[in-house]
Amino acid sequence: MSEENKSIHEFDFELICEYFSSVERQGPGSPEVTLKALSFIDNLTGESHIADIGCGTGGQTMVLAEHAPGHITGIDLFADFIDIFNANSRKRNLQDRVRGIVGSMEHLAFQKEELDLIWSEGAIYNIGFERGISEWRKFLKPGGYLAVSEASWFTRRRPVEIERYWQDAYPEIDIISHKVGQMEKAGYIPTATFVEPENCWTEHFYAPQVSAQEKFLKKHAGNKTAEELVENERHEARLYEIYKEFYGYVFYIGKKI
Repeated sequence: MSEENKSIHEFDFELICEYFSSVERQGPGSPEVTLKALSFIDNLTGESHIADIGCGTGGQTMVLAEHAPGHITGIDLFADFIDIFNANSRKRNLQDRVRGIVGSMEHLAFQKEELDLIWSEGAIYNIGFERGISEWRKFLKPGGYLAVSEASWFTRRRPVEIERYWQDAYPEIDIISHKVGQMEKAGYIPTATFVEPENCWTEHFYAPQVSAQEKFLKKHAGNKTAEELVENERHEARLYEIYKEFYGYVFYIGKKI
């Protein structure tokens, strides 16, 4: 694998955490997309229990909390992300029903059929889409919802460069119809699927990183690993600009049968 095609997981976790702590979102998305996905989910009440798995610093979680009733638990592996998450919750006076905890999406501490809604934006790739939707299902009540965004191909044929890049980064990327089929196989009724618009990547994910990268490089001047991390993110942004017609994030929403 070439240096420019490194997976984000190959970098030092502390550097990754520091880098992405400085931006509101740790993956593509937008408040508008979060609310659109939420519009397909019904039956939430003040007693509902929602989990945002792989919540990061909570950019999407706070939007969710301000427009949906119930109690929300954010889970992320990085303690620094959770510290920022809980600070954001207090800042918005949501701390009575929104809290973040450090934890792994592979070993969730919820009880069987405890949750009314499982949310995960741009994070399920860490465990894998098929494994995640299958293993998390047991935590949902009958009739509960799963709403996740996932990198997906828009076409069956892609240029070689972007095909190789994603096969290195996330081999489980696949076409939308196959992902929907995996949801059906796992025991969900697919209730909605939609492609996130381009500005989720350009305006809300890549643009905020520009100034963050300059500060990060200045702080870590001469650190080859930090320089490679920034170049990795810049390379990803360049590839998206060239090949955005072939892939993107897709929201998949399903109801547990």
